[in-house]
Amino acid sequence: MTQLHLRSEIWDTFTGSHMSVLKLFLLYAVPLSVIPPAMIYYAGAMYGGHLLLALTSLQLQAIAIVFYAVELVMTFLVAIMIQRMGDVVDIKPAFEDCYKLAVVVPTPLWIAPVFLFIPSFIFNLAVGAVALILCGILIFKNVPAILKVEEEGHAILLSGSILAVGMVAWVAIMFLTFLSWSFITSTLPLLV
Repeated sequence: MTQLHLRSEIWDTFTGSHMSVLKLFLLYAVPLSVIPPAMIYYAGAMYGGHLLLALTSLQLQAIAIVFYAVELVMTFLVAIMIQRMGDVVDIKPAFEDCYKLAVVVPTPLWIAPVFLFIPSFIFNLAVGAVALILCGILIFKNVPAILKVEEEGHAILLSGSILAVGMVAWVAIMFLTFLSWSFITSTLPLLV
């Protein structure tokens, strides 16, 4: 119980801190965004044909680079959308707070690919589902604190809107990754 309380205090300290967007980007988003593409590369190289389609090392590298770039760009796009959604509940959140929320919430999705060390598609699908649920919980827990929404109804409305935008962003990342996957697998063999 004490350990859980300590983790909660650390998390609350992080979400309540005033870090610049650049610092959040460089010290939080950039390192955590490396995990999914690195693990996709690892899974493709180690389990090629079993967990993922068999791809060459060059194809896996290209897909990982695209995925990484899309993840980083998406943090800024989601932050912009969160800031604009402040109008829904008549608040004007600072971009710094919106960006903090945009990088704090996907933490479980950034960490979940570590489980690709286990070569089970069903297991990793379950881990991904749990990560999505945890992201939803982080939204509803952190929106009132980070964006300073005091009225409960407004906090729920804004949290639901942010959850919807986050899901659209996640689907967009997956779509762009699969689109690039298709393009890379069809053109890179011709270049090699």
